Amino acid sequence: MGLQHAKASEKRASILMLGLDSAGKSTLLYKLRYKDAFLTMPTIGFNVDMIEAGKDFTLTIWDVGGQKKMRELWGNFLEGTDALLYVVDSSDKRRLEESRREFEIVLKNESLNNVPVVVLANKQDLPGALNAEEVTRKFKMKKYCSDRNWYVQPCCALTGEGLAEALQRVATFARQYRKSKETFTTLKEL
Repeated sequence: MGLQHAKASEKRASILMLGLDSAGKSTLLYKLRYKDAFLTMPTIGFNVDMIEAGKDFTLTIWDVGGQKKMRELWGNFLEGTDALLYVVDSSDKRRLEESRREFEIVLKNESLNNVPVVVLANKQDLPGALNAEEVTRKFKMKKYCSDRNWYVQPCCALTGEGLAEALQRVATFARQYRKSKETFTTLKEL
């Protein structure tokens, strides 16, 4: 039974997608799923979607609304996450600091200890958008993510640019994380 179970669980991973409202989370999810950009409404609550990432590997992506009152509930979604996708509107200089603060709060939650992070620097098509290096600096990635795998991926939800790479990166990180977690659990049981 044990081995069978482990095999099944390796085939899927739970990905949490967070970010401020209007960062582009739902549009990204639609684009990943349908290769189309939809006009989306602000997410009140959350969307869930399953996306195939390579052979035999399914990502369940939880896209949680980013309005202020929703952010208070983010903590309820952290348990059991295999990777965090954090979406940033890299063109919205006014809200970058707010976004960074929320990011920092989420990473401090113990449910996310060692959980890998991919930051999507979205809206690269807009003038003045920060590039990956600037987002890395602004979000103090090296400081906050020293204990985990992390990556900053520039992307554009409308054109789909950078999304395939982001998906691969998240899938790889999630797979590695699940393996390390299972190894750790097995060691504890020995």
